Amino acid sequence: MKICIVYDSEGGHTEELAQAIAEGARMVQGGEVFLRSVHEANVRELPEMDAIIWGCPGHFGTISSGLKAWIDKLGYLWAEGKLINKVGAVFCTTATTHGGLEATMLNLITPMLHQGMIITGLTGNIPENALYGSYYGVGITCPVESNGLLSEEDKQLGMALGKRVAGVTAKFKGQQL
Repeated sequence: MKICIVYDSEGGHTEELAQAIAEGARMVQGGEVFLRSVHEANVRELPEMDAIIWGCPGHFGTISSGLKAWIDKLGYLWAEGKLINKVGAVFCTTATTHGGLEATMLNLITPMLHQGMIITGLTGNIPENALYGSYYGVGITCPVESNGLLSEEDKQLGMALGKRVAGVTAKFKGQQL
C-alpha cells in the first residue's frame, strides 16, 4: 500500500505536520509512505500510489502558491483518469486563529474531487479532533509568537489522519470500485 504525502512548507510547521501524518500512516501494516516536498515531488509517480495526501500553509484561506503550482501539473492525470478512486486527504497550517484553516482545506479538496478521488477526513470520535480539529482534514494554528513547534495535540491529529488514510486505503486495496 503506497501513500504519497506532498507538502509545501515555509516555516517548517507544515513539514513537521507532514512528518506526523507519515508516522501515523506507517502504523498501519503494509503502509509504505513517500514523504515529498513540492520541490521534489513528481506528479508522474502519483498513478502508482494508492493514497495521496497533500498540504500547505494557508494563505488567506487558500492554497499556497508552491502547492498550487504543483497541483496545476495534474491536468494530464485528470485527462487520463489516472487518479480516479485514489484515497485522498488534506492538511494545512496557519499563523493566526481563524486564519482560514477550513477554507484552505476545502480549497485543497476541490482538485481531488475533480480527479475523482475518494476524500478521507477525520471523524468526531477522535478525542483530539473534537477539541482541536476539523472533519475536512487536519488544520493546525501555529501562532507567529509561539516557539514554532507543534503541540502534542497537533502531532496526534496528524498521526490520526495518517492512520485513518492508511486504514481506509487498506480496505480498498485490491478491490475494484
